[in-house]
Amino acid sequence: MPPDISTRKSAGGRPRGDPAAVRNATIGVRVSAGEYATLRAKAAQMHMTPAQWLREAALARRLPSPPVAAINREQYAELARLAANLNQLTRLANEGGRVKVADALLRRMTIEAKRLRLALLGIGEAGEDR
Repeated sequence: MPPDISTRKSAGGRPRGDPAAVRNATIGVRVSAGEYATLRAKAAQMHMTPAQWLREAALARRLPSPPVAAINREQYAELARLAANLNQLTRLANEGGRVKVADALLRRMTIEAKRLRLALLGIGEAGEDR
């Protein structure tokens, strides 16, 4: 008589994990002997293998922002100049001073603000009016 399925022993071994968590990609990194010794020491302090330590360090660490493109720096400086002028007008108005701004100037400032926003996003040409 065959054994009952409910009493049959499992095959043993490690239980299957989440297939989405399986690590199947490899990244090769060459290090010097001194760097390897340092990595091993840092990993040992955390009771990890060097691979575990590198993975945790790389994925948990916040990297610096990428460098800002030169065009964005130029456009940002132009935007700062416009903002400073607008701030001066606002301050004068808040202090009770009379501020008179021509409609044409307001329209031009609106166009410039839109153009700068698009230029900073990399959309359109920096000299193009929208």
